[in-house]
Amino acid sequence: MSSPFLPGRLGLAASRVPYVDRHGLLFLSRGRLYVDKGTLRFETAGTEELQAGDYAIPYQTISTILLGPGGSVTHDALRILARHGTLLLAVGDGGVKMYSAPPMGQGRSDVARAHASLWADEEQRTLVARRMYALRFGEVFPDKDISTLRGMEGGRMRESYKIVAQKYGVEWDGRRYDRSAPETADLPNQAINHSSTFVEAAAEIAVAAVGALPPLGFIHEESSNAFTLDVADLWRVSVTLPIAFAAVARVLKDPSLKLEREVRFEAAKVFRQKKLIPAMIDRIKELLHVHDRGRDEERL
Repeated sequence: MSSPFLPGRLGLAASRVPYVDRHGLLFLSRGRLYVDKGTLRFETAGTEELQAGDYAIPYQTISTILLGPGGSVTHDALRILARHGTLLLAVGDGGVKMYSAPPMGQGRSDVARAHASLWADEEQRTLVARRMYALRFGEVFPDKDISTLRGMEGGRMRESYKIVAQKYGVEWDGRRYDRSAPETADLPNQAINHSSTFVEAAAEIAVAAVGALPPLGFIHEESSNAFTLDVADLWRVSVTLPIAFAAVARVLKDPSLKLEREVRFEAAKVFRQKKLIPAMIDRIKELLHVHDRGRDEERL
């Protein structure tokens, strides 16, 4: 069955396909990625975004394929993607999980070098941290060391929890839970844990897609995923908390609902609506002072 948009091609210009031209991201799910006569193809039974059919994929203009639930891939497809430097990431619905991360960066090191340079300079590292806090809270924090900035962050977050909980009509008794037994926490804290995990997965996808360095965090430290946590926290107030409290509100109205499932479905919906992963990619490039407009325009 040929594409209704372009004969034998995946209709990249059509709104049906969740495709982001600037970054070359392509979401595919519920289908088979394979090679036929040297052409990468995707055969799908149909999803909300893409009707049933067998589509040719112009992999030369795509930087990252995000393969969602129900997707499978052949050895030949992996080989052709590797040959052309196209990343293939296995992800959860909407990007709420990331299960694999092949080598990053499509043969370029500009993002990684910019990241390492800023992180290695103590003054620049603090400046990036201050910019992150300014983006999160809408104000420029004083020129202080990281530990002082973290203390100021704590106060702002406590207030944010109260405001978002009140918006969704959820009783809030503070951020507390036992890391060794997270299931013993109250519903809001459990939901925040789930939501945080999903947003961190989206950040992990964005970091992998641009080829940044996950261990080099500007605020978080001593974690192999420190920069991913930095990026995820930029959306903690605007995305993570609303997802969590929206799910809790539904579960409180209908106790038969499963909390983790409700948070996961809410996260997938919000990620699509807000185009969260592309937004994260833009923000990473902004923070690291990387501008690759020329490379992006080549893909259009």
